[in-house]
Amino acid sequence: MGRSHVLIARRATQVPTAAPTTLPNADEALARHGTFARRWLDGMWRGDPSADAVVGDGALLMRRALADGIEAIEDPPAPLVELFAEIDSPPAWLDRDRCDRAALDLVRHTREYGLVLGAASLVAGAQNSVAGKPLGFTGRYAQNAGARSVEVGFWLSEVTEPGGLERHSLGFERTVRVRMIHAHVRSHLLGSPKWDLEAWGLPIAQPYMAFTLAEFCSIALRAMAQLGVRYTDAELEDIHHLWRYVGHLVGVEEGLLPRHPADYARIEELYALTSPGPDRGDRAFVAALGDFQAAEIGRALPPRLKPTPLIQGLQRAFV
Repeated sequence: MGRSHVLIARRATQVPTAAPTTLPNADEALARHGTFARRWLDGMWRGDPSADAVVGDGALLMRRALADGIEAIEDPPAPLVELFAEIDSPPAWLDRDRCDRAALDLVRHTREYGLVLGAASLVAGAQNSVAGKPLGFTGRYAQNAGARSVEVGFWLSEVTEPGGLERHSLGFERTVRVRMIHAHVRSHLLGSPKWDLEAWGLPIAQPYMAFTLAEFCSIALRAMAQLGVRYTDAELEDIHHLWRYVGHLVGVEEGLLPRHPADYARIEELYALTSPGPDRGDRAFVAALGDFQAAEIGRALPPRLKPTPLIQGLQRAFV
């Protein structure tokens, strides 16, 4: 059993079965969204069992197994075998042609997509202080807003290549590595006395993993529409399909994995409804992110236009 698995089991005995204490409006969430809200609230105590079990014994073998396949590992630990059995077996619903079409659709508007991910998606995510705490604890929040944006951009460029989610593609491998980074962060924070499990639930819990998909999909698409980008219904369905598969690879459980616009709408509403609001760290992150985007976009603007007010105006318009 991986270290993170042990820590989750041990610390889970310390908390009640109710929602984390800092999450407001649990009763209203249940009244509005019923079974899905129950799944959302219960999901605050769930991480990613398959990846969490690998942290420790199997972590050092992960890179080789990704590159060469699990069969290249002599006597691999059982949790690693189980994880690769999962990621090497595409779900029955997967249509790779749809993923490739979606990648081409998104790349067609790369500039707009990159802009809204910073000015809309990440700002929307920063409205929930509990969701942002893992980044704050690991020192990768306001201090590294620009670096985080660049890292996300590199990953996204691989995911949105045609064939980018094939088994041995860079997009596939980097997505699985993101999953393992989440598992390592979860393990590290659960081992820290500073992590208030009763108040915040598990670090990088299932609901917040699901909301990350909304950041890349529904929130970004809505902001792009405000910029004048238009997709056909068929193109939007393909884009939703691509992000459904990314969510599967990154460990979002089937019950919270969004498929349609209505799923994303529920996820966005529950994220906002059960949020205690932003804190100082979230505000510092948004300010640092705005400075980074202003510096980037400033190079393309005529001198009479000031980039910082432009970015701030976009943030306000989008969120």
